[in-house]
Amino acid sequence: MQAVQEQLKADEWKIGTRTFSSRLLVGTGKYASMEQTREAIEASGSQIVTVAIRRTNIGQTAGEPSLLDYIPPSKYAYLPNSAGCYTAKDAVRTLRLGRELLDGHNLCKLEVLGDPESLYPNMEDTLIAAKELVQDGFEVMVYCSDDPIYAQKLEDVGCVAIMPLASLIGSGMGILNPWNINLILQKAKVPVIVDAGVGTASDATIAMELGCHGVLMNTAIAKAQDPVKMAHAMRLGVESGRLAYLAGRMPRKFYSASPSSPTTGIIGSAS
Repeated sequence: MQAVQEQLKADEWKIGTRTFSSRLLVGTGKYASMEQTREAIEASGSQIVTVAIRRTNIGQTAGEPSLLDYIPPSKYAYLPNSAGCYTAKDAVRTLRLGRELLDGHNLCKLEVLGDPESLYPNMEDTLIAAKELVQDGFEVMVYCSDDPIYAQKLEDVGCVAIMPLASLIGSGMGILNPWNINLILQKAKVPVIVDAGVGTASDATIAMELGCHGVLMNTAIAKAQDPVKMAHAMRLGVESGRLAYLAGRMPRKFYSASPSSPTTGIIGSAS
């Protein structure tokens, strides 16, 4: 068991210029309180936390509680995101504000939504914003559809991580199209992180077993009946899926049963 834990700790990966060991990325919204946010994030073991610049105070609103007081940037890598933006222009402006508030921090999550009901990404504006942000010195992790063509275009313009949705944001429906995720994985030379739609730990495990480099979630933890327990469950789900991927599953063999114990030497059988 100790050897397995050491293997997980040594299983580092890079996003842009930064190196991490945890492959679970968590959001900071929708919790009952800042204290609960802190407890859940600690239980998750995550090293990367996302923060919606338009919805969370990280210093832009004086006199109000700041997330920075509960989730210190000295301990966690902040990932400012442009949640709530519906145009490339708004997304770029929001992420520039995030960089200013975090003293030049250039790692960001780009998110340009298509409509307020489905929160499905507007891929045309996402690509426009990604180009501008990369040219402006940002390391862009990009929320996108599971379209492998757009995923390739986003990588080509310089995004450091591709983040296709598993299903709609906040839906908890899990990975609805693993085939498209596989297509993205086959071509991508940067990390592929499932973002949005995860509902429970088994969804996270499946994402990791597919070969994804990480999983990002918020609602699945924050809106669980016990967010702290769910955060720990998600941590174990991600670790389990990663280990299963590294171990390599047995081949699927339909209509070809194979007994788990030896068949030679059985009484009454020909040897």
